[in-house]
Amino acid sequence: MKINEQQILDNLGIESLNAMQKSALKNITKENDVFLLSPTGSGKTLAFLLPLPGMLKPEINAVQCLILAPSRELALQIEQVWKKMSTGFKVNACYGGHDMSTEINNLSNPPAVLIGTPGRIADHMTRRTFSLNSLQILILDEFDKSLAMGFHEQMSFIIGNLRKLRKRVLVSATSGIQIPEFAGIKEPVVLDFIPKEETETALLTQLVVSEEKDKINALFHLICNLNSENALIFCNHRDAVERTSQLLNEKGIFSSFYHGGMEQDDRERALIKFRNGTVRYLITTDLAARGLDIPEMKYVIHFHLPAHEHEFIHRNGRTARMKASGTAYVLLHHEEKVPHYLPEDLEEFKVNKNRPVPKHPEFQTIYVSGGRKDKVSKGDIVGLFSQKGKLEKEDIGLIEVQDFISFVAVREAKVAALLAGIKNEKMKGKKFKIEVAR
Repeated sequence: MKINEQQILDNLGIESLNAMQKSALKNITKENDVFLLSPTGSGKTLAFLLPLPGMLKPEINAVQCLILAPSRELALQIEQVWKKMSTGFKVNACYGGHDMSTEINNLSNPPAVLIGTPGRIADHMTRRTFSLNSLQILILDEFDKSLAMGFHEQMSFIIGNLRKLRKRVLVSATSGIQIPEFAGIKEPVVLDFIPKEETETALLTQLVVSEEKDKINALFHLICNLNSENALIFCNHRDAVERTSQLLNEKGIFSSFYHGGMEQDDRERALIKFRNGTVRYLITTDLAARGLDIPEMKYVIHFHLPAHEHEFIHRNGRTARMKASGTAYVLLHHEEKVPHYLPEDLEEFKVNKNRPVPKHPEFQTIYVSGGRKDKVSKGDIVGLFSQKGKLEKEDIGLIEVQDFISFVAVREAKVAALLAGIKNEKMKGKKFKIEVAR
C-alpha cells in the first residue's frame, strides 16, 4: 500500500523527519532485519511506525504486525502515535491492568497492528484470542528494558510461536547490548545514532553534598534553588519514591510520585499532571527513565544513584536533548563514595538555603467523564469551558482526550467559577461528570 508520508507528518504536526527517522524509514522497508539505536527523546517511535503502512496489506483482516513494549505507558504511547498518524489501519494495545474481556472483544475484529507488554501478549497467545497466520512483522521496542524487567521467558515464548515472521526490528537507547538468541535476528542492519561521549556537551552534571544521611533536606533546598522549574527526581525503590514525595509535600513542595507498583489509572494521572504542568516535581523509579511521553526539562535529580552507568545515562536522557542544555544533580552524603562511572572531581553545586519554596502551579487538572468513544473532542471541551464556563483562551492549558475520560489543565484561580458555571450543562447532548482530578 502506498503511503502519503507528508500527510502523516501533517497529522502529527511534524514538519520533517530527522536523520535517524529517515534512515529507519529507508532500511525497515528493505528485506534485512534492523537494529535501531537512538537516544531517549529522539523520535524512535515514529521511526519504526512510519514504514509500517507501506508494509501492511489492507485486504488482510488479521494481525500483521506485533509491537512489544516493556511497560503499559510505552504501549499506550505507541498506540496514540499510530492513531494520530491516521493510516486507516486498526490498532489495539493490550497490557496488564487492562480489562481482559475488553481486549478479547477488541481482538475479535483483529487490528493490523497489535501493541502490548510481553506478559499480556503471551497470555493472549496462550488463549488463542488472535491468529498468528498473517503476523509477519515483529518490533521489540526498548527490548533490553523488557529483558531487564524479567520478560525473558514470555518474549522467548512469543517469538518462538511466530513461525511466519519476515521482518524483525529491535529498538533500544542503549549501546553495547547483546541481542538474545531467541530473538532470531541474523546479520541485522545496525542503525546507530547514539552520539559518542565527546559530543555530549550540553549536559552539566553537578554534585550536591548532604550534611545528613537522610538527604531529604538537601533535596528540599536544591529544589528551592531551581526557580520553580520542573524536575524529575529519581529514587531506587518504590517505598523511597512515596516517602520522598510525602516529605516534600509536607515541606510545601507540591509533588507527585510514579512507580510500577501503582494502579494503572493512578500512574496515568500522575503523568498527565506532570505533562500539563499542574505538578512540577515527579518522584519516580527508573520506570520513567525512558519510553514515556513526558516533556523535556532542564533538571534531573538523582536522589539515589543507580548501580549501573547505563541506567544513569537513561535517566539523564530526560534533559539536554537535541542540543538543548540541562543539568543532572547528584545528591550524596559527604561519606558516600562517588560511583565508578562518575569523575571523583565532580563539580559541586552550593545550594542557597535561604531561597523560598517554589511557587504553586498556576493550573489545576480537571477531570471529564467522557472521551473519544463518547464522541467528545478537544473542541467540544474548549467550547463548553469558554462559553458556559467563561474561560479565556489563556485560562485553558493542555487537554488530553482518552477513550472514555479526558483531562484539562485550567488556571486555578478560575476553577471554582468554571465548575459552578457548567454544573448543569451538557456536552454532545449528554451530561458528564466534571470535577477537580484526584
